[in-house]
Amino acid sequence: MNTKYIKSLFVATAIGGFLTLSGCDEFLTIENDSTLTQDAIFASVSYTESALIGVYNMLPGDNGYGNRVSIIFPNAADDFRVSGDHNAQGRQGIAHYGVAPGNGELERPFNQLYGGIERANICIKNIPLSDIYTSGSASEQAKMRKLLGEALTLRAQFYYELVRNWGDVPAQFEPSSDIPDLYLTKTDQDEIYDRLLADLAQAAELVPWRSETGEPTTRVTKAAVKALRARIALARGGYSLRRTSKMMERRSNYREFYEVAKNECRDIILQNENGLSPIYEDVFRALHGSSRSSGASRELIWEVGAYGGGTQTDTKLGYSNGPRINQANPTYGQANGLVEAVPTYFYEFDSIGDSRRDVTLAYFAVEANNNKTLSTSLVMREGKFRKYWTNFNGTIQTLGINWPLIRYADVLLMFAEAENELNGPTSEAVAAYEEVRKRAFFQWEPRMGTTPTTKPEFFNAIVQERLLEFGGEGIRKYDLIRWNLLEPTILETRAKMRAMMEGTGRYANVPATVYFKPNQLLGRNVTAQEEALNFQLLAGFGTNGEPITGNVNQVMYQPSPTTTTPTGFTGVNWRAAITEAHISGPVRAFASQFTPNQSELFPIPTGALNANFRLTQDYGY
Repeated sequence: MNTKYIKSLFVATAIGGFLTLSGCDEFLTIENDSTLTQDAIFASVSYTESALIGVYNMLPGDNGYGNRVSIIFPNAADDFRVSGDHNAQGRQGIAHYGVAPGNGELERPFNQLYGGIERANICIKNIPLSDIYTSGSASEQAKMRKLLGEALTLRAQFYYELVRNWGDVPAQFEPSSDIPDLYLTKTDQDEIYDRLLADLAQAAELVPWRSETGEPTTRVTKAAVKALRARIALARGGYSLRRTSKMMERRSNYREFYEVAKNECRDIILQNENGLSPIYEDVFRALHGSSRSSGASRELIWEVGAYGGGTQTDTKLGYSNGPRINQANPTYGQANGLVEAVPTYFYEFDSIGDSRRDVTLAYFAVEANNNKTLSTSLVMREGKFRKYWTNFNGTIQTLGINWPLIRYADVLLMFAEAENELNGPTSEAVAAYEEVRKRAFFQWEPRMGTTPTTKPEFFNAIVQERLLEFGGEGIRKYDLIRWNLLEPTILETRAKMRAMMEGTGRYANVPATVYFKPNQLLGRNVTAQEEALNFQLLAGFGTNGEPITGNVNQVMYQPSPTTTTPTGFTGVNWRAAITEAHISGPVRAFASQFTPNQSELFPIPTGALNANFRLTQDYGY
């Protein structure tokens, strides 16, 4: 949470009313309730900046990256999913790939994203028309150019989110007041992406590097522009569901977009302004305002700022995801933890050396008395966002935790992927890949394994590394879609779950039941790994039959030493928690409603269809 960002948002709220949508946030409906004219707003650098902060203000909140876009939309892959059986009208419909068009979880974010576009369009139109943009002092002109570049970048982010979730959507690049007929048809996603790539190329010329301005990580800098352009280029060059063919396809000129991604990432790397935090956990501690090292600020290229405790400007990170905390807990207060790990995800990490496992996965709940209790394998929680890492407690749900839009680790792995696609695993690609991996295996480098040397094997290594690096950060599902690996991964994950249930193959030594002694949560002042390894788990019995405790690195990788619960321990189903219903059940199975060449995209919300008679519902919905 950044105080500079917060102050700007308060100013924007005071004078930025002309940028707001109607009270109902209806699709593409505008309302001008400002006491200042647009000419007056954009005649002042400070007012223009406040107007731009009004655009930023459409990123957080329940319907933005504070909850639905960050937590609910993406958590349906082989890392995490939103908990619960399928319900087409609930958030579980999204997690199970069977969401109804009338589901409000879709409509409100859809409207907010378009609201952000409308606000950005107003800024993008009016900033270049301002006298201070064309004839102000040198510092005023530089500032206005920067603000224009930020607005272009924000609009690109909003459109990127729309396209990757809905495919072809109505696209307007002017304020609604300038468009005679707002009943727009869908624009092909390639056309939208091409426009965004051009806009971001312009923005990269307008926005300085962070070192040149000292801006916080909640503001767009040149690295953010270039990283977003790389991300969109990979989406443009990847597979997507096409409206005409109703099939997942990749265009024949895809390599030119990989070239764009490679060059943009290389620029960021060579600039040497950003880098990896030496400690993986500190990246996420920083989002809570409690990092213990300065390296995290170099890795976090762009964050969504959270402030104020409200559902429109804050986030529910750490409450709606993260470890579950009992509502009666007097120290930290309740956390719901609605996001669950796929059971097999735990075993994708190295059992000892990979520092990311115990940060990414929280396999415990916190009781009212502050005891940690072991979760079953089915209800492990997302661990990068934890309420007890903040200074909030009680019933509060909005915790001021920022959302990481782009990290430097992503830049490295995007570069490695693009370079490999174009030229195979060159030394540059390998170096970028291994930089991420070495940070994960700090002090355990011998357990890293050997980097593949062929193009297909190196690609598979990148697929796996992105699974491990970005778990719970809203990236995995969209990676699988652009690689056209979503359906194969869903089928593979079900097969892995079956093997784990049956205790076969790589899961032969996974315990059916794990026995633990409840012990106190150590809390804010210890690392995630210290918290995890502090768990007292039954590892075996001594010569006199006395229970011997061990840690997760031992117990979770060997058969249960007993089927009888020893005195003082509690048994929890681990492998035995998985049932046939979780693999093939009609409403409970992983991705139970997935239909290839349909479920890769959401249906257009019913409210948007009702508001625009030219808008069509496609892909079999």
